[in-house]
Amino acid sequence: MPPRTTPTERQKRLGSELRRIRTVAGMSAEFAAGLLGVDRGKISNIESGVRGISADRLRTLACNCDVTDEAYVNALVEMAESSTGWWERYRGTLPQGLLDIAESESSAVRMRGANTVHVPGMLQTSEQAMAIFRAAVPALPEHEVALRLALRSERQQVITSDTAIPYVAVIHEAALRMQFGGTDVARAQLQYLVEVSELDNVTVLVVPFAHGAFPGAGQTVVYMEGPVPQLDTVQVDSSHGPTFLHAEGQVAKYRAQLDLLEGLALPPEQSRDFIRELARQL
Repeated sequence: MPPRTTPTERQKRLGSELRRIRTVAGMSAEFAAGLLGVDRGKISNIESGVRGISADRLRTLACNCDVTDEAYVNALVEMAESSTGWWERYRGTLPQGLLDIAESESSAVRMRGANTVHVPGMLQTSEQAMAIFRAAVPALPEHEVALRLALRSERQQVITSDTAIPYVAVIHEAALRMQFGGTDVARAQLQYLVEVSELDNVTVLVVPFAHGAFPGAGQTVVYMEGPVPQLDTVQVDSSHGPTFLHAEGQVAKYRAQLDLLEGLALPPEQSRDFIRELARQL
């Protein structure tokens, strides 16, 4: 397979999983190269995501590293064989981090998230998303704002299409009171939250100011469950773009954090009533 110059997050994740498999088994890169019939340099490229790997070679490596979890191996093979998706239409026009988010979401079987200062992107109206994009520093050109809106709209199909996955959003009251785009936009956003929260696969939970301290204050976190637990991924937002975490300790920490937040939040119906009241106040 020809080498790539800039691997996607999925390709880097596959490479890191293959490296972990090899190192846990105590197999040297040189031995792995001989086993797969490639030179030593190609092993480095495979493990960095720069070069792909065939299904047969992946299974050979897993077998010789004594990986007995068939579901895990099959999931890795699917990652290796997966073709490009709809997000590729935006390559070269939007930052790769945004495309990596879309690709990661597309392979998730369930998502959970926590937001403190704004409504989750998955649940934003176009008007509120536009207001947020226009507040970026440095200012985005209008054509890029339009591209980001289009990408956001397609991303949201993960939870609204016929093949929608379960999604749990924990939103702090601070995010609900932010008036991005003004009062009318904020009210429409709250009303949309109520509507989308009534979908069978979507759960919206509110953490009121009155509940005091909570874990992970200030962070925007998305937990994407993979087809097998070993492929769970955490995405943390920052001003320089998304960071993807998948080390076992990191994933366990954010899973526990979300568990605590969900327990702290109002239950679904009370959360809807809370959002309705905020909309009424506007």
